[in-house]
Amino acid sequence: MADYQKLIDAETWAFIEKTNACYPEDTATFGVEDQRRIYNDMCTEFRVPYPVGVTALDRDYGGVPCRQYTIGGSNVVVMYYHGGGFVVGGLDSHDDVCAEICAASGHDVVSVDYRMAPEHKHPAMFDDAMVATRAVFAETGKLLVLCGDSAGGNLAASVSHMARGTELDIRGQVLIYPGLGGDFDKGSYLEFADAPMLTRDDIVIYRDVRLAGEEPVGDPSYAPLHDSSFEGLPPTVINTAQCDPLSDDGVDYEAALKAAGVPVHRVDEAGLVHGHMRARHMSARSSASFERIKEAVSVLGAGRWPY
Repeated sequence: MADYQKLIDAETWAFIEKTNACYPEDTATFGVEDQRRIYNDMCTEFRVPYPVGVTALDRDYGGVPCRQYTIGGSNVVVMYYHGGGFVVGGLDSHDDVCAEICAASGHDVVSVDYRMAPEHKHPAMFDDAMVATRAVFAETGKLLVLCGDSAGGNLAASVSHMARGTELDIRGQVLIYPGLGGDFDKGSYLEFADAPMLTRDDIVIYRDVRLAGEEPVGDPSYAPLHDSSFEGLPPTVINTAQCDPLSDDGVDYEAALKAAGVPVHRVDEAGLVHGHMRARHMSARSSASFERIKEAVSVLGAGRWPY
């Protein structure tokens, strides 16, 4: 097992302790309504005001509730899919993150409030992500950048995989500590099984809650790593956290994209943990990571590849 005391710095420990004070480590075992209430309250503790000039409007796209952010004219829309294990989170939990991405990139951002488990099983969350993305493109005709963290990173990649050959003009994807369908019994899942912020046991719980029955086989709308082909995917930037059982999903996805000739760049954030974006205003490491995330969104939307 990893030596977290050596890997994680004092600022990140302060973030972990503040999180745990709001969100007990065994929260994933609670009833779903308690989980959501606790998670939303925790996110409120970290929320910051919008950057100057950003405005937001709640509206539906394709019947899916969304929140649209703008700071002026742009020919790019960033589709944002929030994290939360497909169980918790929503438009408010990642509200300030989306506003800051909008301000930094100048691009419009549409955050998708997809249906969640256990009330809705796979593929409901993917279906909503795809429907909303198609509706945004149909209405605006703007170039798309797909972005998401954790479970939302899964949805961003799933939309990319399933959108190949369709009308969607996806210029890139930014995947932030994504869960992409890796092997729970090797690598980072074992080395960081007891990591702060997200454990292997948590991941197993969230997987089981998401499923209506047996785990799908070979279904990239469920697990992008299970696809049979990675050709034709958009340029991809992956942000993995070192102290995260999911980190090897990003490693394996990077390797699959490279083998298929897809431009891909991955940053492994040393000493950081799952969910570290919320620490961006209290941790120098997380702040630097978020700068890289915002830059990735900006350059992909501009059609550049500086990596």
